[in-house]
Amino acid sequence: MELRRDVFQAIADPTRRAILTLLAFQAMTPTAIAENFGSTRQTISKHIQILSACELLQPQQNGREIHYTLNAKNMKAIADFIEPFRVLWEERFNKLEDVMKQYIPKK
Repeated sequence: MELRRDVFQAIADPTRRAILTLLAFQAMTPTAIAENFGSTRQTISKHIQILSACELLQPQQNGREIHYTLNAKNMKAIADFIEPFRVLWEERFNKLEDVMKQYIPKK
């Protein structure tokens, strides 16, 4: 049985979220990604490995180099999962705002 990493555990790390943000704009090599962080290339490669295992990144061989791009399809799946929770909390905050307006005097 193949074990797969949990995508939410993967994106919980701020460095991995930053890598995803970088790759949202352009494909990059691990070295180019590492240049944006105060970490070693090996550390960034481990983060890339975790994101790849969750299928959030797609490697593309270009000669001797590998360029990573964002897997938009799987990122959308995460957004689709989170959306009902966002709507729920937005509704709750709107209700709280309405209650607060009743009790806070207007100036």
